[in-house]
Amino acid sequence: MKVLMLSKACLVGSYQTKLEAIARHDDVDLTTIVPPIWYDPAGPVPLERAHTEGYRLLVDPIRFNGQFHTYYFPRLKQRLAAFRPDVVHIDEEPYNLATWLAMRQARRVGAKTLFFSWQNLRRSYPFPFSLMEKQVLTTVDYGIVGNQAAADVWRQKGYRGPLAVIPQFGVDETIFRPPAQRDQGRGFIIGSANRRLVPEKGVDVLLRAVATLPGVWRLHIAGEGPERPSLENLARQLGIWDRVQFDGVVTSAQMPGYLQQLDALVLASRTLPNWKEQFGRVLVEAMACEVAVIGSDSGEIPHVIGDAGLIFPEEDEAALRQHLLAVMQSATLRDELGKNGRQRVLAHYTQKQVAEQTTAVYREMLATR
Repeated sequence: MKVLMLSKACLVGSYQTKLEAIARHDDVDLTTIVPPIWYDPAGPVPLERAHTEGYRLLVDPIRFNGQFHTYYFPRLKQRLAAFRPDVVHIDEEPYNLATWLAMRQARRVGAKTLFFSWQNLRRSYPFPFSLMEKQVLTTVDYGIVGNQAAADVWRQKGYRGPLAVIPQFGVDETIFRPPAQRDQGRGFIIGSANRRLVPEKGVDVLLRAVATLPGVWRLHIAGEGPERPSLENLARQLGIWDRVQFDGVVTSAQMPGYLQQLDALVLASRTLPNWKEQFGRVLVEAMACEVAVIGSDSGEIPHVIGDAGLIFPEEDEAALRQHLLAVMQSATLRDELGKNGRQRVLAHYTQKQVAEQTTAVYREMLATR
């Protein structure tokens, strides 16, 4: 079967391991189209050609770059006419212009279509996005969502077609793996690794939680965003500036090494009226590196961690401090959580597993032609 995927997410090099895993299936001829760059609010995301074996990675310009709801691929019509795919995998939300246009153009060449969604809050959009969403939901052949809450949202909004819950990306366990050894004399290293430093990621909660930790520890904070100046000021006010390091954006290629240095990773997300944690990809990356993970109970985090990490109530800095103290004071607990985390990733969250589930969707779509 010939599959054409549209994905701005696959600019990220580590995500391309999923494409290689899909392409390893003998019955799949995969072509993926990405833009040369995406102007994300957190900063430009340029194409990383890191994992390109077995499939075609095409680079096409997009219009309205950085505008999540209105961007689209103007050359798609010509690509579809040349490639004549059986399936068009639109790696985008159903209310976006890119999805609506791709679905209409794909159907003109006889291709089946599917969308991907992380949307775990029910939202209403103004015209014309409400109309585009309705037409996609009533016309598309399949939906893939990244969490069960998103499946519930789209059922409530009227989608009646087949739907699969599959994470957008898994982890390549050969890249995200435990280090050969950790320096036991360096003190306790805590990490927070978000691309964007924004209020919903709760890094301020983490700073307050670590402020009264005893012993020798350091906190590394990855990411850039509007919250960085206030977080730096908070670290100074708490008297822990000399123990906190702001590392800026960590690329996908750097992330395995960044996580491998940690003893614990914290994702302290807080739910807002218009947002709750959709997955928390850094959790599974850290778990694959046998790093103990601690997460709030926002959105999907407890389901991702399962029993392989520690959960605390949102905003509860005292509960987070207690978890950090427990992991800090017990190497046995650290090791147990780390090993359990990697086993959970191997059981549920590898790129191979995500690819197998995704190709099974493709086959099901074509079987019902």
